[in-house]
Amino acid sequence: MTLVLVVDDVQALAEQYAYDLKRVGGYETLVATGGKEALDIIASEAVDCMILDLEMPGVDGFEVLRTLKNQSIQIPVIVYTGTGDYDRCVKAIKLGATSFIDKAESMERVAREVENALERVRLEAEIETLKRDLGTETPLIGSSQPMQRLREQVARVAHIPSPVLIVGESGTGKELVARELHRLGSDPKRPFVAINCAALPENLIESELFGHERGAFTGANRTHKGAFELATGGTLFLDEIGDLPLSAQAKLLRVIEERQVTRLGGERSIKVDARVVAATNRDLESDVGAGRFRQDLYYRLNVHIVRVPPLRDRQSDIQELTEHFLAGTCARFGVRRKRIHPEVLDCLMAYEWKHNNVRELRNVIERMIIAADADMIRFDQVPIEVRGGVAPKSSPQLKTLQELKVEAERQIIIAALERNDWHITRTAKDLGLADHASLLKIMRRHKIKRP
Repeated sequence: MTLVLVVDDVQALAEQYAYDLKRVGGYETLVATGGKEALDIIASEAVDCMILDLEMPGVDGFEVLRTLKNQSIQIPVIVYTGTGDYDRCVKAIKLGATSFIDKAESMERVAREVENALERVRLEAEIETLKRDLGTETPLIGSSQPMQRLREQVARVAHIPSPVLIVGESGTGKELVARELHRLGSDPKRPFVAINCAALPENLIESELFGHERGAFTGANRTHKGAFELATGGTLFLDEIGDLPLSAQAKLLRVIEERQVTRLGGERSIKVDARVVAATNRDLESDVGAGRFRQDLYYRLNVHIVRVPPLRDRQSDIQELTEHFLAGTCARFGVRRKRIHPEVLDCLMAYEWKHNNVRELRNVIERMIIAADADMIRFDQVPIEVRGGVAPKSSPQLKTLQELKVEAERQIIIAALERNDWHITRTAKDLGLADHASLLKIMRRHKIKRP
């Protein structure tokens, strides 16, 4: 439930605002009659939005905004004024306020401002996610049979609210599958919260998942919402679930079954309604047998199992993935789009990618882009561990003038075709040939086919 704090030194006005906000917008509300009280509430409650009066004795609204800014507390703040002094409102915006309104505004307008402020926070978080993922693998790229089956399976279970367990090797794109489940779900505008269980220090796991109250442990100087609360109404993605300690597994099972959490150091239960999607690269059945993973939690999570195929089982997708990563990485680096020599593609197709799958392919392409000075990425720019014992199909040590001529003609034809997007008639005209049939004959002679 969204919690809004109304701050005004006139208590009756603050309480009326809080009552009307709850009535019109359906928000939970709290009231503070001064800046110091507001800051104390923010430290002890997980406030989602604040409506702040600027004109208050003692700690005024400007001091509240400065404190939030200095302590890096990111809460959307709507300032309101009854004096019509909009210059002071502009000053508040510069201190970090989200927007300002007049106290005479209708409560419907105020509720819309709160909704807009919350939506802005959500969009900013989404933009950060997109920036982080720019140039990385887009969900479910590939036309192979394994990928078609995966897309069909995801589409089938996306609207079902039951837990989903995604299994697959490291680097296959399990989080991308989870995001696609969320995107195709009943309400993709709701939150998607991702937690990497393997990356959390053991002493912070419960705090990150379930939240904590102020003073729950040393350093807990304000109330913190856990991942379950943040994901309410949306999807909670628990990556590397197999690395969760047994003590946390027991509490996780209880939260999934009861749909409520109790923050560390707290006593009241908070209702949560997040769909749980878990992922692992481990054999959880073996872990259950060895006592490393709770059997009851395993059966609770594997209502639906989605298996992500390793890259070696869908090698026909490598060309499509390569083109995607080339475009995305060159755009991210701000360099001219590079092309891949057919020998390089053959090499990528021959490699097993068993260490890190699609993520390994993406990293290799980034390394080749950096290594290539020209527009064409060639065989000698493929990392040595990838090319291994594979030799280039055409030896650089051509022995005769005729062999040099043949290779030069082949490269000229390929370059012209790529320059004209493999449009046969345009390429023939570009090369000064009589017609497209002449070009097709040369292409057959050199065994040139569009990649």
